[in-house]
Amino acid sequence: MARFRLAILASGSGSNAQKIIDYQLKTNCHFEVCLIGSNKNDSFVLNRAKKNNIPSFVFSKSQMNNEDFIHHFKTIDFIVLAGFLLKIPSALIQAFPNSIFNIHPSLLPKYGGKGMYGHHVHNAVKNNHEKASGMTIHLVNEKYDDGKVLFQAFTPLTSHDSVDEIASKVLVLEHAYYPQIINEYLCNL
Repeated sequence: MARFRLAILASGSGSNAQKIIDYQLKTNCHFEVCLIGSNKNDSFVLNRAKKNNIPSFVFSKSQMNNEDFIHHFKTIDFIVLAGFLLKIPSALIQAFPNSIFNIHPSLLPKYGGKGMYGHHVHNAVKNNHEKASGMTIHLVNEKYDDGKVLFQAFTPLTSHDSVDEIASKVLVLEHAYYPQIINEYLCNL
C-alpha cells in the first residue's frame, strides 16, 4: 500500500506529533511522517523528530512568507498542524488545498479565531461556565479556525474544573483522535 507523506508543523512540545508518529509505528496506516518543522529552535518537537529519525527544520515567521518556504514540502502530500501557533500563509494553503489538517482545543466555532489557542481557549471556557469542552479537527483555509470540520469530540466539565484540568481533559481527546481521524480521512480519498 502506498502511504501519504506527511509533514508536521509544531511550535511546542509536540505531544500530538508524537501520538501521530506512534500511530504510524503501531498500525498499518495510510500515512508516513516524513518531515517535522518548527518556528522555534528550542521546541521539544525537534527532539522527537531526532529520536524518531525524521528530518526536521526550523524557520522564522518571516521565512514562512518567502516563496522558498514551500520548497520544504516538495515531496509532501499533506501537512499536519500539531500545536502550531502561526497563521499559515496563503501561498502554502494554495499549494496544499484541502490538504492541511489542524486540531483546535475547543468545539468550533466556539472559542476560535486569532489569539485563541491553548490556555487562552481554556480560560474562556472556564470564564463562561461551559458545561462541556472538546476539540475539533478541521482542514485549514485562509481564515483562523474556519476550515471544513472533519471531527469533534467533547468532554463534560464541572464547575470545579480548573483551567489546567480542562486542558488535560481536552488533550486526552486530542491524543486519542487526531491520528485516527487523519488516517480515516486519507483512507477515504
